[in-house]
Amino acid sequence: MDMKKIQELPTPEDLKKEFPLPYKVQKIKKQRDQEIEDIFTGKDDRLILIIGPCSADREDAVLDYMNRLAVLQEKVKDKIFMIPRVYTNKPRTKGVGYKGMLHQPDPHSKEDMLKGIIAIRKLHTDVVTQTGFTCAEEMLYPENHAYLSDLLGYVAIGARSVENQQHRIVASGVGICRNEESDRWRSYCHDEFCCGSASRSKICIPWLGSTDRWESTSSCNIKRICG
Repeated sequence: MDMKKIQELPTPEDLKKEFPLPYKVQKIKKQRDQEIEDIFTGKDDRLILIIGPCSADREDAVLDYMNRLAVLQEKVKDKIFMIPRVYTNKPRTKGVGYKGMLHQPDPHSKEDMLKGIIAIRKLHTDVVTQTGFTCAEEMLYPENHAYLSDLLGYVAIGARSVENQQHRIVASGVGICRNEESDRWRSYCHDEFCCGSASRSKICIPWLGSTDRWESTSSCNIKRICG
């Protein structure tokens, strides 16, 4: 195999131990997860609004936007439940170009995924702490979801990834999918729903130091966003 190891990264579990969440953040996450589930299952009649730019590459700009959005959320909280988008991974059709904070926390420096993983975890933590929002992220790589699983309110699968088997299987344990609205994608979306809404098993590459077989629970919270 023509690949070489260039950087050692911590497992998600190790990173979460090194950067634990304050109790306030854990409490907000638990509460918002329940609210989101209640809206999707019809127990809460509010609308969910997934909102925000598709790229988050500057922490100061993201936090400024989120704090402004939090003011608006307070005004419409009885009717609308906002989940802001903080997409720190940028898909690239040809694999070249800026790939987001995960790869390059500093767009003007070389790629450093260790600094990137730490930077995006800090960013999401700061957003929850300052605004009370748990956010949406795009699951560009199924492996990186685990680094933020205790922070996110919503996980999206982009149009470039809807046909990917690993994304679909992981979605069955995460619960949320997305694809673009077009005739071309309708059949893909149907297949994605079928796969993501049932229990699936897969090989998990070492998060805890060993390669294991994991099984997901079936999810009734898979939704389609038309955009």
